[in-house]
Amino acid sequence: MRVYQKKIILLVILFLFLVGLILGAVYLKNVADYKQAVKETVIDEINIADVSDGVYVGEYDVDFIYAKVEVTVENAKIVSINILEHRHERGKAAETVTDKIIDEQKIDVEAVSGATNSSTVIKKAVENAMKGTAL
Repeated sequence: MRVYQKKIILLVILFLFLVGLILGAVYLKNVADYKQAVKETVIDEINIADVSDGVYVGEYDVDFIYAKVEVTVENAKIVSINILEHRHERGKAAETVTDKIIDEQKIDVEAVSGATNSSTVIKKAVENAMKGTAL
């Protein structure tokens, strides 16, 4: 009876190890896919003078990072950007990229150091907002 219990315990441990290995592989694949999506993200510059006054909402999602923003345009200028939602890993610091966009009046500004991926996602959300229809 003791040998039988040891075999069952060994099989359970082996099973749990294999499940952990599979879950780890799936996670690493998802991380690689998200990093590739960020790398392939292209920020198109928008001529703000061509954007009508109004409030625009845009979002961008690369699985691990998601941003939804509200952009206010007045007199051919971006006057405010509110981050409505920002799901990130360690990219909270990237939220200051909105200040750079307002200061420089362009979307493709320098990313926040240490939060490059989140900066890219927020910038793309701003671009998507400005390509949309005002609320």
